[in-house]
Amino acid sequence: MTGELDAGAVLPVDERVIDVRDLRMRYGTKDVLDGVSFTARRGEVLALLGPNGAGKTTTIEILEGFRMRSAGQVSVLGLDPASGGEGWRARLGVVLQSWRDHGKWRVRELLQHLGTYYAPYSTAEIRKPWPVDELLDVVGLTPQAGQRVMRLSGGQRRRLDVAIGIVGRPELLFLDEPTTGFDPAARREFHDLVHRLTDVDETTILLTTHDLDEAEKLADRIVILNGGRIIADGSADELSRRVTGLTEVRWTRDGRRFIHSAQDATGFVRQLFLQYGEDIDDLEVRRNSLEDTYMKLVLDAEGGAR
Repeated sequence: MTGELDAGAVLPVDERVIDVRDLRMRYGTKDVLDGVSFTARRGEVLALLGPNGAGKTTTIEILEGFRMRSAGQVSVLGLDPASGGEGWRARLGVVLQSWRDHGKWRVRELLQHLGTYYAPYSTAEIRKPWPVDELLDVVGLTPQAGQRVMRLSGGQRRRLDVAIGIVGRPELLFLDEPTTGFDPAARREFHDLVHRLTDVDETTILLTTHDLDEAEKLADRIVILNGGRIIADGSADELSRRVTGLTEVRWTRDGRRFIHSAQDATGFVRQLFLQYGEDIDDLEVRRNSLEDTYMKLVLDAEGGAR
């Protein structure tokens, strides 16, 4: 099926970069995906989370057009991935966990070469590839432009992986475990790059990661898969409130430490300042971390499946 899908989605059709309805995948007698439905809007970072075997890889391969589904409706950039041609693929970017080729290429030459593959598909509707110098600047590789790929550090190589994925200025970018092996500084720089892609270029990003802290920092929305079904869909704050409506508020007054669990943390803090004003010190508002929320949701789902 091609074109738009209408299943009562909240997003307008022209904002739905990804639209999945009742997606099913069966291998023999095993249901790997069992009625998966979700959407992603233009410029959104959507994190797809779940334990190993949850169905994440199968879902992404179907969205990328590399695997045929058993049933359901899927629209990616307005087309069914099963029938997307080269022009459609030119609008996608994919960053895998690792690459093992191109070692003898110099960075600038490699990106220039890869950019030529996208040029024939540039139209009024499809964005032109990045100019190489601009792309090098975006991913922070301008100083390494003349280096051979094999000479890059791990963090620099990962930036090149991203540059390869976005050289065609994709409308939709798939990121698979993008910061595996990064040190904290490189991870922070990569997060800044992701925000630049979504804010400046309105790139939609589908992110898979086992780093829940990274998902919490990057994702506008989080979809959690378990056992081939979606068990949660929302922002990190929304999912946290779903697990427990209470938020822990901590503060110091007159040298004494106080802790209070509040249903409405914002309202409680407002009342606290109205009552004590400048006597309040060291105020902290703590919701469940995404890791806490994720573990609770997965464990509850697995308990209910027994």
